[in-house]
Amino acid sequence: MRWDNLSAAPDEEGLARPTGGPPPAPHRPSAPPLPLAMPDAVVRTFDTPGFAGMTFYEVRAKSIINRVPGTSRVPFEQTINPYRGCGHACVYCFARNTHTYLDLDAGPDFDRKVIVKVNAGELVRRELAAPKWRGAHIAMGTNVDCYQRAEGRYALMPPIIEALRDFANPFSILTKGTLLLRDLPLLRQAAEVTRIGVSYSVGFVDETLWRSVEPGTPSPRRRLDAVRTLTDAGFAVGVLMAPILPGLSDDEESIEATVAAIAAAGAASVTPLALHLRPGAREWYAHWLAREHPHLVPHYRELYRAGAYAPQAYQRELTARVRIAARRHGLPRSSAVDDRRGSPIPARPPAEQLTLL
Repeated sequence: MRWDNLSAAPDEEGLARPTGGPPPAPHRPSAPPLPLAMPDAVVRTFDTPGFAGMTFYEVRAKSIINRVPGTSRVPFEQTINPYRGCGHACVYCFARNTHTYLDLDAGPDFDRKVIVKVNAGELVRRELAAPKWRGAHIAMGTNVDCYQRAEGRYALMPPIIEALRDFANPFSILTKGTLLLRDLPLLRQAAEVTRIGVSYSVGFVDETLWRSVEPGTPSPRRRLDAVRTLTDAGFAVGVLMAPILPGLSDDEESIEATVAAIAAAGAASVTPLALHLRPGAREWYAHWLAREHPHLVPHYRELYRAGAYAPQAYQRELTARVRIAARRHGLPRSSAVDDRRGSPIPARPPAEQLTLL
């Protein structure tokens, strides 16, 4: 969409939308199973505050380990995504557009209509046992967060980790979910037989901004408490400082406060990434920005005029500022833990980091 075509007038969802074009598809609170994309889905809603307004489509997937196309910008080749859609509702999430493949919209449907692959654990075990499988590293958290709130009800991750442990298959997890700590005993067991990586995403520590832009996630402080718990358990936990939001969390005060908090949590390293806005995420973020921070629309119009990514000069300058702050706070740290439990994250983000942006 064009940033100069934004209007601050709200539509029926209370969201500013572009003038001259259709509004996002409205939320349909009692949507039936989709006859083409998910003909056999079981539709559930739960009468609990944490799931208010949400619909879950339980499906039995045909496969679960996905190969990333060779043309992808990400440096990993195999992923597991037990969910599609995410109750974390991060306004910038790059995965939003994937919901349109299921005839759902990239806005409220992505936040409120979650596909649950209820047979994920058994599929992982079956696919790891296949003769053609060669034990490649598997990244999790590469599309939506596998420790979103729904995981507390569906518990898909324990059988997935158990299968990876039993086959001694290397894997990594990136999350914003503190529910990961529930599976710490399994992570310890897996680390005894294979190499695993654990990373958290914490782009900023400002709680007012967090409530606005990441409303369904645990607070940054709770995520950093989880980093400390995992560090104390012997894991070298990297923190992806992402996304850094232009005009909102890229100032010196925000960078200093965030890096200081990451270091205090015992993180092994910090890797900054500036916000990028792919189709789907770009439109949804633009609506949010026009509503919450209309004065920044001209700034974003200029910064993202060439596409999804901010200019290289801006990215380099931002990275340099974070690195200077990181050195001041003793990051990256040298790791004295068992190497199977991860290692400090290099300057180029590894597989488990490039997600949730």
